[in-house]
Amino acid sequence: MPAIPESARLFMSGLIERARKLKKTIAFPEGADPRVLEAAARLARDNVVNPVLIGPKPPNAPAGVRFVDPSTSPQLSKYTVIYLERRRSKGITQVEASEIARRPLYFASLMVAAGDADGSVGGAANTTAETVRAALHCVGPDPKARLVSSVFIMALQDRSLGHNGLIAFADCAVVIDPNSVQLADIAIATAQTTRALLDTEPAVALLSFSTKGSGKHPEVDKVVEARRIVEARAPELNCDGELQADAAVSEAVGRSKAPGSKVAGRANTLVFPDLASANIGYKLVERLGGAMAIGPFLQGLAKPANDLSRGCAAEDIYNVAVVTALQSERR
Repeated sequence: MPAIPESARLFMSGLIERARKLKKTIAFPEGADPRVLEAAARLARDNVVNPVLIGPKPPNAPAGVRFVDPSTSPQLSKYTVIYLERRRSKGITQVEASEIARRPLYFASLMVAAGDADGSVGGAANTTAETVRAALHCVGPDPKARLVSSVFIMALQDRSLGHNGLIAFADCAVVIDPNSVQLADIAIATAQTTRALLDTEPAVALLSFSTKGSGKHPEVDKVVEARRIVEARAPELNCDGELQADAAVSEAVGRSKAPGSKVAGRANTLVFPDLASANIGYKLVERLGGAMAIGPFLQGLAKPANDLSRGCAAEDIYNVAVVTALQSERR
């Protein structure tokens, strides 16, 4: 395994100190997963968040970690009512709502919806589709958001790239084939994440296989139109496209391919044209480039509920919980 990038160490140490001051409560629906148990034990030991694991308390329960069994919880009736109200228009009955509220993924999300937890972190053993569906049904979208999307913070070995070696990648997990409007939504939401987590002004590159008209195709037109929409909706945002990946992150290539661009060669926020390219891109940077992928984090929900990769390690769960705590403070 490659060494953890220094950019990741510095980034997470700063976030951990910020989260430690907030004392947030984070719910974990996969309470029996050994990786979740390990991460929760460390979170409690480090006094970073108050972890609540959904499921029966095991004999070897770590100190400082609270367990809630949905089948015996006195809050189940309250959560059933919340779910019933949110899904009544879909024809859900009282009996169905009670059954669904008992499911750990939904129980954790309902804890967040009810204000009994500040955020949730799931997906270690459930698919992204299952995890996001529970969050959407229980927590719901932010009324100010147009779309729910996702972002990874990629911590690179080379700290001269992005912002001190950190670059936001979106959308790697949720929106499969965004149109121009959705691509603009993703760009604006990811810029907000960059500003909040990286503590810097975003430089957003809308990626394509073309730079400034070098290629002609409807997929290129989609990205160009997305840039126009971003400029209309968020004129203060430093955003450019269409840009090829090398033009976005390499100063020399950026000067050559997109002279005069304020983003080319200095992007810290990369918005991919579709989920396929984003997902492939972040995994290649991680596995071949020695980067550390921190996330994914969902954008556009009323309250934070984040998804993990099923291939995650305890360290990944720990990191996502830290960011989830910070997301809850920004609302």
